[in-house]
Parts: sequence; structure tokens; C-alpha cells
Amino acid sequence: MEGGNHGGQGYPYPPQQYQYPYQYQYLPPSQPQPSSAPAPAPASAYLAPSPSFPVYSPAPPPQQQQYTHHSGPLQPYPPPAHTLHAYPPPPPSTYGYDPYPSAYPSYPSPSPSISPSSSFHQHPAAMPPESPAPSAPSTPSYPIADVLANMRLSDRLDYPPAGVPVPSPNVLPPSKSFSGGGSSHGGGGMQMVPYGSAGAGSQHGSVRPSLKVVLLHGSLDIWVHDARNLPNKDMFSKRVGDLLGPRITGAVGSKMSSASMTSDPYVTILVSYATIARTYVVPNNENPVWTQNFIVPVGHETADVQFVVKDNDVFGAQLIGTVAIPAERLLSGDRIDGVYDLLEPNGKPCAQGAVLRLSIQYIPVAHLTMYHHGVIAGPDSPGVPNTYFPLRRGNKVTLYQDAHVPDGCLPDIWLDHGIRYQHGQCWHDIYNAICQAQKLIYIVGWSVFHTIHLVRDGTQNTWSLGDLLKDKSRQGVRVLLLVWDDPTSRSILGIKTDGFMGTRDEETRRFFKHSSVQVLLCPRSAGKRHSWVKQQETGTIFTHHQKTVIIDADAGNYRRKIIAFVGGLDLCGGRYDTPRHPLFRTLQTFHKEDYYNPNFAPVDARGPREPWHDLHSKIDGPAAYDVLQNFQERWLKASKRHGIKKLAKSYDDALLSIERIPDIISINDAMDNDQESWHVQVFRSIDSNSAKGFPKDPREATRKNLICGKNVLIDMSIHTAYINAIRGAQHFIYIENQYFIGSSFNWDSNKDIGANNLIPIEIALKIANKIKANERFSAYIVIPMWPEGNPTGAPTQRILYWQVRLTCLLCVLFNVFIKIISSLFIWHSYMFVLLTL
Repeated sequence: MEGGNHGGQGYPYPPQQYQYPYQYQYLPPSQPQPSSAPAPAPASAYLAPSPSFPVYSPAPPPQQQQYTHHSGPLQPYPPPAHTLHAYPPPPPSTYGYDPYPSAYPSYPSPSPSISPSSSFHQHPAAMPPESPAPSAPSTPSYPIADVLANMRLSDRLDYPPAGVPVPSPNVLPPSKSFSGGGSSHGGGGMQMVPYGSAGAGSQHGSVRPSLKVVLLHGSLDIWVHDARNLPNKDMFSKRVGDLLGPRITGAVGSKMSSASMTSDPYVTILVSYATIARTYVVPNNENPVWTQNFIVPVGHETADVQFVVKDNDVFGAQLIGTVAIPAERLLSGDRIDGVYDLLEPNGKPCAQGAVLRLSIQYIPVAHLTMYHHGVIAGPDSPGVPNTYFPLRRGNKVTLYQDAHVPDGCLPDIWLDHGIRYQHGQCWHDIYNAICQAQKLIYIVGWSVFHTIHLVRDGTQNTWSLGDLLKDKSRQGVRVLLLVWDDPTSRSILGIKTDGFMGTRDEETRRFFKHSSVQVLLCPRSAGKRHSWVKQQETGTIFTHHQKTVIIDADAGNYRRKIIAFVGGLDLCGGRYDTPRHPLFRTLQTFHKEDYYNPNFAPVDARGPREPWHDLHSKIDGPAAYDVLQNFQERWLKASKRHGIKKLAKSYDDALLSIERIPDIISINDAMDNDQESWHVQVFRSIDSNSAKGFPKDPREATRKNLICGKNVLIDMSIHTAYINAIRGAQHFIYIENQYFIGSSFNWDSNKDIGANNLIPIEIALKIANKIKANERFSAYIVIPMWPEGNPTGAPTQRILYWQVRLTCLLCVLFNVFIKIISSLFIWHSYMFVLLTL
């Protein structure tokens, strides 16, 4: 975050005792079966699904060791006890250069058991695929359906199903010596072993054996170190520059400079049809050094893990070469570490001496303590690791159901010490908090209507939201509204269009136009580095869906604090509802001026109205300052003006710098030491096109647990939290959402649409393993019959189509579940309910 009036620096993380790493307990090693593979190295108790290794962390001292090309496993490489998510980089190779010139000073090695003299050998693996797409597999060794069908209650969770060959690499002599002749690697006895081999000892033969498809369920610990001798893919641009002349090319920029023009490489890591990780781009470098660590959750059926090196160019990414590691070899849990030829789709090296140095280790989910015993609860809970915002202690949390809960509407819930739980009344509390605000009111919404009334069940007349906000701004309160800008709603030269989604964003802007309330309409942006087509697609199809209300409140002793409301807080038409969800009887009372039903045609104010259900919460404590930081990052990004907009009104100085307001307590002072306080962690899904303040340095971004995308940094901590919660669930899973789409890499069709989140497949695998363990488990997924809007409209039909594809996947898995349950006569023990309301 920037200083000054831009909201100040980002809020500090908790004191050292609240930060990572943590000391976790691992499951005791089970007794291996005689024919089984070696037990994989233990993993940390929590999954760390995002790149997180800070290049400034201590590392072991350099050890003199020769890196040898290989494709066989090393000795097991367990993660050191002092760190949750980072492994020390392997010792430097005998390259002709130092890949870590200054980042790793000499430190005592935390892993003295690692043997630097392990021999590397070639394994007769298959030739790499003919394209970056997943390899064409043979008969799967154990796809998910077969895994479930062959399960027995006596099966061990740690081992593959019976009949599946455990990978046991054969040791073969090196097939090719990589000497220093013509290479900058300076060989010194280094052995070159490309991935795969064809018949008759040929390295690049035309016959490619098929790979077995296996299920990888757990996490992959991946290091992408560096590459050498990459080809120059910018020769076309260089020739254009030569034609234009040095004077013109010099004016264009360094990209067109003949002295520095070469490939801009980055690495994409693929499993099945899904991209699971991506390095940052190293500009103009044929010998790039990344030194990036990724610990990524997986739940994929795949034949291999592919490392695809590409050149990022203005004309589009170009393939440089691919390294593919057979998935079957990962099942042993050994760390595979080496230098591999980068091959073209035809199986030949992309350039003489072009190699990629990497390491990879598979950590089965069975080795995560929380998978068997649940997440760590109590005062020592570490929260979800490797996320943008850390766990905050000492919060008070109020839970809400729907916009309003009348007294006596819901059953009484009794807590400890005979205390009756008080059901929250969300819109009541928001109204009261706004009325009591003295410093700031920040609202983020998909839609905000100025005409709605937050309080409707009393006898007194209350202000509408718009009039209330205007009144507070006249009192000197800073009122900021950040609302999604619907591209289909416009008000230009007196011509007004309501917009397809009916958010009334232009109407809201006009209402506050001549007041001190500042309204910023924020379109969804793909970023200026993306193509025009991508920008138009993103701005038209996708929305901003965050909904928060941030207000200052009384902290006692004449001081103020920050509180935040989060959840489904659309302060707009049709959202006021109670758990009774009346369709007709409130049309002349509570919903007289708030009739809303976009789902059926034709309908009018006679009903029925559309019922609305949502969940919310109020955070009072340190975590509320993280919600405030999210608002500041988004406001600063949305207020940045481009082109002709620079002539318009500036919003840069609208944010209050709260650290300069002595009345508002700091994030550390907001902590409540009451034993009833909550631990709260804020998660979100957002990228650098929508939030300002993400680091420019990719290595610093990695330290903040941001994912490298194509010309963008991504905070996907919501996905991280979902996976941790599902894997830690012991008895049930309950999910409410407007959509339920994911795990497209396992669909029967449309595998490549990009809906690669692991949530559906993780739920299915959780049920399968609970059946295997003969433990009761239930999963409840509540979604609407169709998303809001015209059910025959193209957007809704598109969403429903993808949900059908997901349902087909679940049906296949559930049929297998039924067969297993039928054979065991334990129908009552397992349940999966998919409700459409």
C-alpha cells in the first residue's frame, strides 16, 4: 500500500509467535507391506497450495556436488522441521555459472541427513508427449472409478490398490555424456539423460510408449530452478527491428533493441488438462534463473506432470520446449531432482544444450495429519497457511442469516452456562452502525440501491440508504461507494440504458452526484497487457462480486475502531428477506416498494416475489483491518485514471489515512483477549488487475503467497481455504453457493474449459476415503435450481451446462459408491445430498 492519503502502509502481520512456520505433528509411519513402495516422506500437517518460498530465507551452505542428468528418484527428501512450506534449494551444480550469486549466504544446514553423494540414474521412461497437452495414456493403472470400485475396508490409505504396479525404476547406465564441448555448462563428468527413451537405445525415436494414468491426491512440492541455452524465439522481432533501423527501434524500447532482444521465458506446470503453477517471466534471457517453489494441491488423474517452457512475446506465447515427468514415478514419494532436455513436440531437443533444472516430490494426502484428525482447534490454531492475510486473534464475530431474523422466527439455541444464542439482525445492525459512524463509511457492492430501507419492521419511519449516507457525509463522515460498473448500463448524452443485470449503477451515481458521497463505478478489467479481445470478454462476462461494509465504531475511552460486515451484502432491491421467505403476504407491507423477481415472465407486483437467502457476519477486531486493506487496495486500483479519464475528477485522495487519525486505534490495539474471542482469517479471490499494492518483484509476490498468472498476480486464498477445510473435514461438509462448478479436468467432456478448482473432486475423494475407513460422513451442497436471471438466457444456460458436466462426473463416482455400499450393507453411513432450491 502507498503512504500519504492513499491509505497508508499495509497493516502489520501479527507478532512473531503468530506467524509461520509452525511445528506440526506427523502421523506415525505405518508398517510397510512387503511388496509396497517405500513410504513417502512425511509432509506438513497443513497443505500449502501456493508458491511461498522467500528468496531471502536462510539456505544451507553450498556443497560441492555434481548435478547429473537423471530420471530416477533420489533418497527421500523430507521437509525440514523448522518450516511449513519451504525447502532449502539443492546445493549448486557444477555449472559454469553460479545460479545463486548472492541470495543464499552460508547457514547451517537444517537437513543433515540429506546425502549429497546420491547417484543419479536413467530410468527407461516414455518419450515426452508430442505437444504440451497431456499424454495419451494407455489403460489407466488406477483411475478414480477403478480406485473406488476396488476399495476394501481393509485397504490401507497409504498404498495404491491391489494389482497396481508400484513404480520401481530400473537402473540403466547413462546413455549420453554431457561434456563441455560447445556448452556453457562446463560438464565435468555431467551425464545427460533426457526424459524418456525409445527402442533400440535411441533417445529420440519415433515410437513413444504409453504412460499409465494414476491418481495423484495430495500435494506436489515443486522447485523450478533455472534453464540453460534456450533458443532465441524473438528473431522475427529482431528482423523487424533491423528493417526499421536502430533509431526507430531505440525509440520503441529495449524490447526492440538488438543488444538485448531474445526470449522472455517462463514455465507453466500442467497436470492432466489443468495448469497448476506458473513461474514469472524473465525478460530477454536465454539462461533464466527462477528459483521458485510451488507446493500445489492435486487431485488429478494424469499420466505425467509437464513443465512447459514458453516465450512470452507481444505476438503471443511461443513454445520453447517441454519436460514431462511420468506420474507413476512420483507415487513412491521420493524426490526427483535433475536437469532435463527441453524437447519439442517431435521429441527432439529444442536447441543444443537446452535444459531445465527442476525437482519434484509427491506428498500423498494420507500423510497430512489433519486429513485424519481435522484442523487444529483452540488457541494454538495456526489458521490456513500460505495465504495473503494471516490468522488474526482476538476478534468478536456476529453471525447472520438472511437480511433480517424477526424475534422468535428461529428455534432457540442454548450455549454453555445456560446462555441463549441471540440471532443477529444484519440490516438492523448495519443501519445502527452507519448512524453511529463518525469517521468513515466504506461500502463495496455488486449493486447498491439508494432507495432501499434497511429497517422495515418498526413503527418509526427510517431513512432510505441514500438519504442516510448523504446525511452522514454532511456531518463530516467520509462516505465512499465502490460499485461494479455494469458495461451494459450507460447514461450518455441523456440516453439511458438500464443494463442487462439491472444493477442500477448509473442511477446510484446520479443520485449522489452533487453530494459529498463519492461513488466509484468499477468495471472488471483484464489488464492492459492482455489482448483487446480478452479485455472485452472479461469486462462483459465477469463482475466484481465482493460485498463489504466498513465503518468506524465506538472503542471506549473516546476512541474509535474499525468494524466490517462481510458476506452476501447486496444493499439493493429484492435482498430483504427473513428465514420464512414469504412469496405473497408481504407484497403490501415489507416489500411494497421492493418487489423483485427476474426469474419468471410475465409477472407483476401481484407476485410471487423471489425469495432470497444469504449468510453474513460482522467482524469486530484485528481482522476487520484486513477487510479495510482490501477496500483500500481496490479503491486505489479503480481510481487510477487512464487516457482521457485523466481529465476527470480524481479519487486518489479520497481514502482516509487512518494511521494519521489518533482517535482510531491500530490493528494491534484492536485485539480482544477475552476467552470468548474468535480467530478470524480473511480470504478472497482477486488479481492485480483489481487491487493495487501487489509487489512488482515476482519474488516478493511469491513471499506474499500470490500466484503468478499470465501477466497478472493472483490471490486465490479462498480456494486454498476450501481445500484445507474439505481435507480436514471428519464428519460432514455443508456448502451453500449460487454456483457449483469445478474439477473440469476430470469431466467426461469439455475438460479444457479452465474450471480447474479442486473442490468437487476433493469432496468425492473425501467420501471415498471415508467409505474405505468405514466412517460415517455426509456432504450437503445447496445451490439454486438455476442462477438468478432468465433461465433461458445464454449466460444462465451456459452455467447450467457446466453444472450438468460436473453432475455427470459425480454420477459416475456415486454409482461406484453405491456398489461399494451395497456390498457392505452400510447404506445409513454415507450421504451426499445435492439440493437445488
